[in-house]
Amino acid sequence: MGAASGDAWVEGPDGARYWGRYGAAGLLVVSPAFEVLLQHRATWSHFGGTWGLPGGARHEHESALDAAVREAGEEAGVPADLVAVRFSTVLDLGYWSYTTVVADAVERFPPVVSDPESIELRWVPVDEVDSLPLHPRFSESWPELRARL
Repeated sequence: MGAASGDAWVEGPDGARYWGRYGAAGLLVVSPAFEVLLQHRATWSHFGGTWGLPGGARHEHESALDAAVREAGEEAGVPADLVAVRFSTVLDLGYWSYTTVVADAVERFPPVVSDPESIELRWVPVDEVDSLPLHPRFSESWPELRARL
């Protein structure tokens, strides 16, 4: 029997909603040219029209690393064999968590829009990320992530 899907909203005590019954994870891939792979989120999605990381809900018993790599493969065509994990960070709200997995791309690959959650995928030079309308939570975490790259 497989693990249960995590595709569901979690509501916090303040009424804020977060995607992922078992938490969520995203993959921040860094190219050899010091670019990061970003996803322009479909307008109908949560914080639609903003730029963020490919990622999504974790399944029951799925590690954050496995979820981030799986979701990035599903949403952006990220080949799991071309990424080498560097570190991860966790936003833990007690009732919900989001893990950002940071990985180096062994080589730059062409991202593929492979589901309706993406308007576009783009390799963005690290020093140009701030010029895009970022997903609010990614915007909050970007300065620390950038400093660690």
